[in-house]
Amino acid sequence: MAFNGTWKIDKNENYEKFMEAMGVNMMKRKLGAHDNLKITIQQDGNKFTVTESSNFRTIDIEFTLGVNFDYSLADGTELTGSWNMEGNKLVGTFTRKDNGKVLKAYREVIGNELVQTYIYEGVEAKRIFKR
Repeated sequence: MAFNGTWKIDKNENYEKFMEAMGVNMMKRKLGAHDNLKITIQQDGNKFTVTESSNFRTIDIEFTLGVNFDYSLADGTELTGSWNMEGNKLVGTFTRKDNGKVLKAYREVIGNELVQTYIYEGVEAKRIFKR
């Protein structure tokens, strides 16, 4: 259960370019890059409870590995998809409801960091969190 705990954003890599590819306007990109995101993850077998808290919203997400669910990004983009475990990595495949394009997301614990990688339309970004 390496994911369990509270993780606070430490740094972003290419996150503004990723948000631009996602169609997020410039004002929201600037705010999003400094959202002070904190993620609390609790894993119980195949079930996860995740609380995302930022300057903009707090949202609770519950999901079971391999089971589709709906999710809304902070900018309002609606997605549907699922998370799966591949080795020690959470792999998410989500489809945008507005245009049918796929967003891939990865979460893995490397040392004392939670690394979230996003790939959309060939643009890759990382958000790195510390406990």
